[in-house]
Amino acid sequence: MITWQLKSFSQLTTTQLYQLLKLRVDVFVVEQNCPYPELDNKDHQQDVYHLLGYQGDKLIACARLLPKGVSYPSVSIGRVAISKSHRGGGFGHQLLQEALSACDLLWPGESIEIGAQEYLSEFYQHHGFIPTSAMYLEDDIPHIDMKLEK
Repeated sequence: MITWQLKSFSQLTTTQLYQLLKLRVDVFVVEQNCPYPELDNKDHQQDVYHLLGYQGDKLIACARLLPKGVSYPSVSIGRVAISKSHRGGGFGHQLLQEALSACDLLWPGESIEIGAQEYLSEFYQHHGFIPTSAMYLEDDIPHIDMKLEK
């Protein structure tokens, strides 16, 4: 069972911030062998929220929810990550559903845009996203833009 928390940057404790950044670096930098600027000056911007999924005191899932105009013209979800040890059990679907519900709570009726790793496009399509771009490389990883219309 996962306990979900939705917090702005200023609401994160130092321990939560450490856990969040460690999970993201473990997944996006170490596992994917992709050195890139993880700290992109978006985490602390106004109206950006962090969805944290805990099992006990261990952070196993996270996503960043961004208002219009920070990453895309629409609301967006990014930095979607599940710890390696918890993949394959449906946690990704739970995380995305929680993120979509949180976006609807924060920004009712707003469409959501994402930049998805291309191999996950079917996963996002299962949740209603449709491709809106051709494949492009971001940090040498194939991505595709997708949108969920509301």
